[in-house]
Amino acid sequence: MTTRVYSCALLGLEGVIVEVEVDRGRGYGGMVIVGLPDTSVQESRERVSSALRNSGFAVPRQRLTVNLAPAAVRKAGPVYDLPIALGVLMASGQLPPDVMEDALVVGELALDGRVRHIRGALPIAATARQQGFRRLYVPAEDAAQAALIPDIEVYPVNSLGQLVAHLTGRNTLEPHPPLRLSELPPARAQVDFADIKGQEHAKRALEVAAAGGHNVLMVGPPGAGKTLLARALPGILPRMMVDEALDVTRIYSVADQIPPDTPLMTWRPFRAPHHTISHAGLVGGGNWPQPGEISLAHRGVLFLDELPEFSPRVLEVLRQPMEDRVVTISRAQGSVTFPANFMLVAAMNPCPCGYYGDAVRACTCSPAAVHRYRRRISGPLLDRIDIYIDVPRVEYEKLGDHRRGEPSEVIQARVEAARERQRERFRDTGLTCNADMGPGEVERYCRLDAAGEALMQQAARQLGLTARGYHRVLKVARTIADLEGSAEIQAHHLAEALQYRPKWD
Repeated sequence: MTTRVYSCALLGLEGVIVEVEVDRGRGYGGMVIVGLPDTSVQESRERVSSALRNSGFAVPRQRLTVNLAPAAVRKAGPVYDLPIALGVLMASGQLPPDVMEDALVVGELALDGRVRHIRGALPIAATARQQGFRRLYVPAEDAAQAALIPDIEVYPVNSLGQLVAHLTGRNTLEPHPPLRLSELPPARAQVDFADIKGQEHAKRALEVAAAGGHNVLMVGPPGAGKTLLARALPGILPRMMVDEALDVTRIYSVADQIPPDTPLMTWRPFRAPHHTISHAGLVGGGNWPQPGEISLAHRGVLFLDELPEFSPRVLEVLRQPMEDRVVTISRAQGSVTFPANFMLVAAMNPCPCGYYGDAVRACTCSPAAVHRYRRRISGPLLDRIDIYIDVPRVEYEKLGDHRRGEPSEVIQARVEAARERQRERFRDTGLTCNADMGPGEVERYCRLDAAGEALMQQAARQLGLTARGYHRVLKVARTIADLEGSAEIQAHHLAEALQYRPKWD
C-alpha cells in the first residue's frame, strides 16, 4: 500500500512542494529513505520510529520505502519527520488514507513524539497558499509566523499524538487566528539622536542618508561617536511597510534568526559583523547556500566598523551587491539569489594610530603609513559611497551640556516625508528611494538649472568625478531637495551634496 503526504523544501527563500510517499512492502527490512536526502533526513528513520513507539503507535515490521519527490531536489533538515510519520501511520492502517489530501505538513519530531521548531515557516506557508493547500500543520512554536500568510488555516501542533487525535476526530485542534499586521507593536530605536552630544554636521549627513537610502563612510578619531551615530541611524529610517516587513521576516525565517516571541520583524535590521568575517559569511554561502550578513541587513543597515581592518577580498565582494541590490550564489547543485538592498554605513580611523588631523592629540604615523592604511579601501568601493562624513572629537562644552538634542522621532518624520515624495515620484518605476535610481532616472529627475550646471562642471574638474560619482552627487542633491520640499534641485542643494563626496588628502 502506498500513501502520500505533502511537505515542503526550501531553495533559498522559495519553497518547493515535496511529496512524501510511503510504501509498505513484504518481508523485513526497516525503513529506507530515497529522493536525494541529506544526512539529517536519513536520520529521520530513528526519530520517526522512536516517536511512533513512544506515542503509543505500532511500528510496522515490514519493509518501508519512503520516497521524497521530486528526486532532483535536494532534501535537507528534519522538516520531513512529521509527514513521514503520518505516511507510515496511513500505510499501516492506523490512519485513514485520505485525511491529508488538501494539507501540507512540516515538523521535526523528538524521540518522545513532541514536535519541534523548524526554520522557514513563513516561506513554507506562502508556498502552501500559492499551491492551493487549504490547511497547514506546523510546530506550535512556528504557528504565529505562518499565520502571517492569509487565506490558509494554520494548525499549531505540539505532538504527534495530538495531531493524530485531531485527524481522527477525537480531539479537534483550533487553527491559529490570522495576525493583523496593524496590531503589532512598533519598533524602538537602540539609540536616540537626542542623547548624542554635538556632531551636528554628522547628524545632518545621516538624515540625508536615511532620506535617500545612501551609503555612508564616517572618518574620525577613536571615541568621537562613530559607532553611536551608526546605531542611532535605524531610529530615523522610515517605518517599514507591510511588504518590507514580510521580506525581512522571510529572510530571517530561512536563516532561523527570528526570536520565538516575534512572528514579524517590525524593525529595520542593523547588522554589525566583526572585521574577521569571511566573504562567505558576508555575502552568503555554504554547501547549500544560506543568507549572509548583507541579506540579513536587507531593508536596513549594514555597519562595518574599522573598515580598513576587513580583508580586501571581503570588501571587494560588496561591490556587485551594492549596485544590483541582490546577490547570486552559484554552486554545483544550482544558483540561489538572495535580496541585498541595504544601506552601507562604514566607520574608520583616519590613520593607524587614529589621531591624524586631531586638534588635541598628535598623530604618530608617518605619511607613508597613513597612505598605506587608506589604500586598504579600493577606489571602486570608495566610489560607491555617496556620503563622506568627518566625525571630529567632541568638545567638552558640548559634552557637559545637559540639554537634549533633536529626538529621533522628529528627524524620522522629516525622513518619512521625503521618502513619501520619492514614492510618489517613482510610483510607476518600481524604485523605492533616490539611491535606487539608474542613469535614466537620474537624467529624468535630477536636472540642474544654469547655476547648478556651472557649479557641477567646476566640481567635476576639481574632484575628478567618475560617471558613477557624478550620478551619486546628483542623487544626494535630489534627496536634499526632497527634505526641503523643493521640486527642483537648486545650487545650494548641489553645494551641500558636493561637501559629502568621499575625499582624501
